[in-house]
Amino acid sequence: MAKKPKLTKRQKRQVSVNRSKRLTNQKAEIADDQFGDQQTGRVTGRFGKHADVEDSQGQVHRCHMRRTITSVVCGDNVLFRPGKETSGANVGVIEAVEDRHSVLTRPDFYDGVKPVAANIDQIIIVSSVLPSLSLNIIDRYLVASEDVGITPVILLNKIELLDEQARADVEQQLNIYRDIGYQIVCTSCKTQAGIDQLAHFLQDKVSVFVGQSGVGKSSLVNALLPDADEVIGDISDNSGLGQHTTTTAKLLHFPAGGDLIDSPGVREFALWHIPNERLSDGFIEFREYLGECKFRDCKHAGDPACALELAVQQGKVSQQRYDSYHKILSTMDELRPSHAKQAGT
Repeated sequence: MAKKPKLTKRQKRQVSVNRSKRLTNQKAEIADDQFGDQQTGRVTGRFGKHADVEDSQGQVHRCHMRRTITSVVCGDNVLFRPGKETSGANVGVIEAVEDRHSVLTRPDFYDGVKPVAANIDQIIIVSSVLPSLSLNIIDRYLVASEDVGITPVILLNKIELLDEQARADVEQQLNIYRDIGYQIVCTSCKTQAGIDQLAHFLQDKVSVFVGQSGVGKSSLVNALLPDADEVIGDISDNSGLGQHTTTTAKLLHFPAGGDLIDSPGVREFALWHIPNERLSDGFIEFREYLGECKFRDCKHAGDPACALELAVQQGKVSQQRYDSYHKILSTMDELRPSHAKQAGT
């Protein structure tokens, strides 16, 4: 498939001017009669070249995007014109995307950094005891959350699979995160344990579920919203990995208030788009030590008079988190695509 030609600076300026005009409710550039009047709406789903937009009355309209719009994701507030029923296809058009107060992104090997969801208040990092609890993957999501400034909550699912000793071991591991201030919820969709507590965390907020495939995100959605009827996948007997069930992001409403964006699972959440200094800042307990090292370019790996290493030795910083940081750091260049290296990402 041929790549879209890059816009010149002049073309980009013109796109920006057109967008500003639409956002200030000026006349749209195409005043054809197949669309209704311009109004505000919110994107509740994205399907290829189309998106579902919910209006102020709760009615959902299937829309396509103006070609000048570069990005539309779940949670976006937009200006759109619904399609008229007399037009046959009854497909509306998104005219402009309003400024986002937050956006969750993830790197794509071919397309660079891609947005996942917009205007969200918190990120629910869903992990599971099956196939295994990975603190390093939790750390990757925490770094991504801290990098975009969105509050994370750690959720451990499928706790019914733990016996008493295994539960105690897991709780000890999770205490690392409690000690540095992160909220943790433990749930079981089979026994309903923790579901009410999770619902409390989600009330009156816009949240997004992230996590590997197979950790039970769709099962959690069904437990919270039985009418959602999400498709549930099993763990593969061959690979031990989860099977993708959610294929498109969608925004769901809670009757008591609050919204949830259910996003497609990803097995490996890469961080190669984040510079090294921002990676270390994503470990929140490191921050007070990062400016205290003897050398400004300290790598925190055997360097003389490293304040962070000293904090680890004194038990002020978890050895596990310190090792996880270096594990992530060691794989960033390995996972970074060649075009991103050339661009200096």
